[in-house]
Amino acid sequence: MEIILTAKVKITPTEKQQTLLQHTLQAYRKGCNYVSEVIYTTKNLVQARLHTATYRPLREQFGLRSQMAQSVMKTAIARYKSTIENGHEWTKVTFMKAELDLVWNRDYSLVRGVVSVNTLAGRIKVPFATKKMEHFFDGTWAFGTAKTVHKHGKFFLHIPMTKSTLESQWEHIKEIVGVDMGVNFLLSVYDSHGQAWSIKGRRAHYKQLRRHLQPRQTPSARQRPKQIGQRETRGMTDVNHQISKALVERYGAHTLFVLEELTGVRGATEKVQKRHRYEFVSWAYYQLRQIAYKAA
Repeated sequence: MEIILTAKVKITPTEKQQTLLQHTLQAYRKGCNYVSEVIYTTKNLVQARLHTATYRPLREQFGLRSQMAQSVMKTAIARYKSTIENGHEWTKVTFMKAELDLVWNRDYSLVRGVVSVNTLAGRIKVPFATKKMEHFFDGTWAFGTAKTVHKHGKFFLHIPMTKSTLESQWEHIKEIVGVDMGVNFLLSVYDSHGQAWSIKGRRAHYKQLRRHLQPRQTPSARQRPKQIGQRETRGMTDVNHQISKALVERYGAHTLFVLEELTGVRGATEKVQKRHRYEFVSWAYYQLRQIAYKAA
């Protein structure tokens, strides 16, 4: 099997490099929205055809370099294909965040605490934080297409890391643990000894906060839901991390975890009554399923 993690690497550019990175991210976002408009109008998801229609404008109007123009097309196509695969209707995709996709060894590389990143003006070399990153450079991890992110005045590289691991042999399994995910109880566990334990989520808490703020049309009340959403996302990620970590530590080695198959659950749960929809679709179950990498 493969372990797939996303390493969030903080980079520390100079003021001049920050300006250049910001211009590059904005140009990339505008290019993505331009290609998205073409895709939405033509319903064309073939990159060769999009290249003919969009390559020159991407270079001349948005100042993108050749490889960036290709990446813009791939990013827009991928977003539309993801929307279709998730069962949504054909709607125009809008890129709101200023982000930049970088292909390993083509648009970025990491050497001795310095990352080389492609920009509108060519490559720049920027120091990055290596703390807790050392094990990724032992030669066993493969680097994927990274995303440059500008958040809270800081720059980060989100790099997908892949590592192959050996499958456990069936004859070594000593414990079988079933993991069920639900609405009333976020996670319920049943093992071969008949033990069971459950964890209940707090999704209704944030729903009530939003409902309380909606009637108030003050500037602070309109800003508050955004802050609540960010806090809820952070809390959800932390809970998923703590649960999956505790699960692996509790049962240890030679354990087979059997997780509920949730493919297509989003389409099924969206058919419930609107007033109950938030509780059904709000939790990041896919994120919780990534227990696999911790078990490995």
